[in-house]
Amino acid sequence: MSKITIAFMLAFFGGAGAALLVDGVWAFYLYQLIYFLNPADRWWGSSLPSWSFSFIAVAFIFGGLLLRYRETSDLARFGDQPVAKWVLAILLMYVFMYIHALSPAHHKQAIIDFSKLVIVVAMGYKLINTEKKLDLAIWAYVIGATYIGYVATSTGRNRGDRLEGIGTVDSPDANGTAAIIAPALMFCLYYVWLGKKKYIKAAAVVCGALVANGIVLINSRGAFVAVVAGAAMFVFFMLFSRFQRASQRSMAIFLIIAGLGGVVYVTDEAFWERMGTLKEVDDDEGDRGGAHRVDFWLATFDIMADYPWGVGVRGYNMVSANYIDPSLTRGGEANKSVHSSWFQSLGELGWPGPILFLGMLYSCYRISRRTKQHLIAQNRIDEYFKMLAIEAALVCFLAAATFINRFRAEILYWLIMFLACATNVYYLQTRGREKAADQLDSPATEKERLSTP
Repeated sequence: MSKITIAFMLAFFGGAGAALLVDGVWAFYLYQLIYFLNPADRWWGSSLPSWSFSFIAVAFIFGGLLLRYRETSDLARFGDQPVAKWVLAILLMYVFMYIHALSPAHHKQAIIDFSKLVIVVAMGYKLINTEKKLDLAIWAYVIGATYIGYVATSTGRNRGDRLEGIGTVDSPDANGTAAIIAPALMFCLYYVWLGKKKYIKAAAVVCGALVANGIVLINSRGAFVAVVAGAAMFVFFMLFSRFQRASQRSMAIFLIIAGLGGVVYVTDEAFWERMGTLKEVDDDEGDRGGAHRVDFWLATFDIMADYPWGVGVRGYNMVSANYIDPSLTRGGEANKSVHSSWFQSLGELGWPGPILFLGMLYSCYRISRRTKQHLIAQNRIDEYFKMLAIEAALVCFLAAATFINRFRAEILYWLIMFLACATNVYYLQTRGREKAADQLDSPATEKERLSTP
């Protein structure tokens, strides 16, 4: 039995024990690590028991939540989070779309998988109800992404200028793998700057370097665009936000210079050659460019003209050959994907799909903005920029997901959960305490208190 196997089993039993004896949230951290470690597909996993480790972790999450449900019920209420209604609406829309799906078997499995994801994220929201728990959940994600970066660094490119076969269960391909680890760089930026301890800053530097190197080796154009978009957003607010702390702009400039230096150090000619194909159209010999994906996206509108209720999961793949110019594929091959989460939502759920998608994101934006305003009023600079880091991570993933089908991706709903947990901890809980205090201090309450025998 290898050292990694032993370490995994120790972490597994330790996390399960902590979930029962300390707090159920430890089972959620364990679930996060299992997602990235993906033992069933790793060389070191062959000597493990043939257990469903993720299912066991979810069972401990549920058990830990039940044991302390009274404590958590008032700290994290679904009714206070508008995004919860949108996520539920998306799930119900998938259930309704089963009657219109062109591939009922694939659609049914998607409903089952997405239902599991929604349940896990809902339990995670209930359990991650303090700032410390939120930080640990973010770090569990960063450590998981770092493991992927470590595996990438150890493996190297194994398929031409790409690296394949190191992903997770729901993101096995190269582009999907790069998309799930790219947002971790936004959190590394935050902790390098505002980590409260030197070892936290040092850990963020190491984790960021491994994640960045993994993205370069995977050589995903979408992930490259995503990192640029997310980092640009975060650094922009560091430079131009009216909410400033000492030497903030100097640190932003340092991060820009350090980031550019890191890019020069870890990238190679193969990486820049691939990034140079962003505007090129594929030729008949292989997949070299990305511009052709716009034609795949536009084909969705033609499909909607014939299937106004949508085509369900994998439906686009089944009919794509009838709507895409054969010259844009390798020899006119069929079964092509739409290659965009935005158009995936349209194809799978019909016109309500993108409406629900945008509504979910807009609800996140609104409550996040209120939370940041609340933090500004309290002069809580570090927490304000943590909110921005979570937003930048979400923007980063959405940018990557623009080029791949990740509408039902695990990480997308983790990031939405992180944002919901942060707004709950920094705004909703505080607002609830302020309302309670106002009620206690109100004349009516005082009168009732004095009149009570």
